[in-house]
Amino acid sequence: MINTKKSFSPSLFLLLLTLAIIAGLLIFSTSLKRLAPSKENTPIACAVPNSQTLTGEFDSLATSAWWLGESVTPLTQPLAEATPTNRQVLGESDSNKWIEIDLDKQHLYAHEGDAIIFETPISSGKYAPTPTGEYNIWYKVKYTKMSGGIKGTGTYYYLPNVPYTMFFYQGYGVHGTYWHNNFGHPMSHGCVNTPTPAAARLFDWASPVVPEDKNSIMASPDNPGTRVVVHGRAPKN
Repeated sequence: MINTKKSFSPSLFLLLLTLAIIAGLLIFSTSLKRLAPSKENTPIACAVPNSQTLTGEFDSLATSAWWLGESVTPLTQPLAEATPTNRQVLGESDSNKWIEIDLDKQHLYAHEGDAIIFETPISSGKYAPTPTGEYNIWYKVKYTKMSGGIKGTGTYYYLPNVPYTMFFYQGYGVHGTYWHNNFGHPMSHGCVNTPTPAAARLFDWASPVVPEDKNSIMASPDNPGTRVVVHGRAPKN
């Protein structure tokens, strides 16, 4: 009797298995590319922190500023520094400090425990969303440059010497604002705009503490950052 069954080579089996794995990886990679947002549509934070933007020093050579494609008046000199005698102290306790940002109400609240000791209207992200969640201030800088958007589309901005910035998530932060006064409505590219006097008070109150002879500070185990809680959804108007 003749055996008609063909033997199956182990090497052929391994080859077919390898080809099947490669095909599966290619299909998986293609699926990820389709699901991932394109670079053109990926929201960009207000600033990309680096050695140039995080020195905290005032740039006296910056004589122009742009917001939404239009020229605005930049800060022409450093803001008056609060002294220990005239600094407006928000609270007496250094413990249980935290910042609440309510996107629904476009409002910021400074808490010490369960007590609200300060509040201010804000402008959160309109052209890119402000990230929600619980964070901690990781870097504070007295002055920094923020730029982004696309020229010719009405979204371009170039803002030197943005005052009193408190970064809480990557390049997203709370900061003072000199280019608009429309607080209570979303206006930013993801950061939390506040009136500059409000930002100055928060900057002095929140941790990490900036030494008097410095213009910036990074949070550390010995000088941790104040907790920041962002919740809600910004109005579309």
